[in-house]
Amino acid sequence: MDARYAFRVRVRIEPAHDDVSIEPSSAETTVTLFREAPEPGTDGWLFFRNTLWRGEVGDEDYARHLAATWLGVPERTIHAIEFRELQTDQEYFDALKAEIAADLKPFKADTVSEVISKYLGSSVRVTETDE
Repeated sequence: MDARYAFRVRVRIEPAHDDVSIEPSSAETTVTLFREAPEPGTDGWLFFRNTLWRGEVGDEDYARHLAATWLGVPERTIHAIEFRELQTDQEYFDALKAEIAADLKPFKADTVSEVISKYLGSSVRVTETDE
């Protein structure tokens, strides 16, 4: 079972010393950041519900804080973060849907499909496993 969240993050590089400077046009870069998706039902598995809305980052300030923490850089250097997709194998996706179905009430939805759409939009990519 394998899944990860993919984000695009725009980061501004800042020199660590005052005697070093960076040409402004080259000081910003975009990286793709991956965060492992916790197994459904375990601690942290509701990350998608708490962070995303319709396939977009729900609270950009909070997401920038998360990205800075994940990358180990000052928060001021994170200029933007964009959710790209949940990359998952079929086993994880089935387990996710089963865990959601076990208790729809906290999601304020009537169906699992509604939950997936509500929080992840169309940003789910199911991939083949290596087996």
